[in-house]
Amino acid sequence: MRAARASLCLHVLLIVASVVGAFDPITTTVMVGIGAALTRGIYNYLHESCDSRWIAFNSTGLEEDLRTQLFGQHLASHIIGKAVKGFMNTTNPKKPLVLSLHGWTGTGKNFASALIAQNIYKEGMQSQFVHVFTSELHFPHAVQMDTYKTQLQQWIKGNVSNCPQSMFIFDEMDKMHPGLIDSIKPYLDHYEKLDGVSYRKAIFIFLSNAGGEIIVETALDFWKAGRSREEIQLKDVEEALTLSVFNNKRSGLWRTSLIDKNLVDFFVPFLPLEYKHVFQCAMATMRAQDMDLVQATTIADLVAHDLPYFPKGERVFSVKGCKTIESKWEYYT
Repeated sequence: MRAARASLCLHVLLIVASVVGAFDPITTTVMVGIGAALTRGIYNYLHESCDSRWIAFNSTGLEEDLRTQLFGQHLASHIIGKAVKGFMNTTNPKKPLVLSLHGWTGTGKNFASALIAQNIYKEGMQSQFVHVFTSELHFPHAVQMDTYKTQLQQWIKGNVSNCPQSMFIFDEMDKMHPGLIDSIKPYLDHYEKLDGVSYRKAIFIFLSNAGGEIIVETALDFWKAGRSREEIQLKDVEEALTLSVFNNKRSGLWRTSLIDKNLVDFFVPFLPLEYKHVFQCAMATMRAQDMDLVQATTIADLVAHDLPYFPKGERVFSVKGCKTIESKWEYYT
């Protein structure tokens, strides 16, 4: 996409260059000026910028994507849809939107983040205004904590200064060094401006496996009681999840002031997936390969069936969720 835009600008320059040779020097100077201005205009039009041409919230699109693509996550879909819609439709929010997504691997946390980005930014996750931090890549060494804190503050301040509607995604929060995330606490608070910069239109999303055990326990309790997973509500898990994350040294949010000061707007639980949800994930993968329905259904069933489930005897919930489907489906063809 970006390469195509650059190619178009170059094409315009070549056309102008081929034309100006046919005119006298004065006309040539005028033509070159027109060509340069035209090229700048095209570049500015095609190059992503922090305005409504490139950043426009699609409320209906997000709601539909969460409903039809985020399998088995009725609770997360509802919370995320309401939270993002409420925030994006507020002209002057009082603070940034802060979401903390929790659950075992393969349940859809990264995918949900991508759906949010796709329905806000024209470029989706490829947008220059969407920034992803991974603990093991960006903050690997505990001895460099002070350096990381300074860098993180500078990165966020610089990017929000460039575009107030920036999105920051922190993956692998459960692997983040305790105390690091507190360095950005002022940016998540209710301040109108800090050093001349307003952070109120930014979005911060934390992704973590921490708290997964509490969520799984809740899902198991409902299953053992013969109740549908769709009956699980936020009140059934929110308090226990928050306490678990706050008191877990490996959560990345251990004893953090973000929780203590109620700066996280929603702790979003991602439930463990059942066979039918893993099958849906596999079917989506098969459809992307343009398989016919019969073959896709057969392979999706094999992939979903062969994954490990727990409790061991009943095989109710997938251990890995949809995590390994992309890498395994070819084995069955």
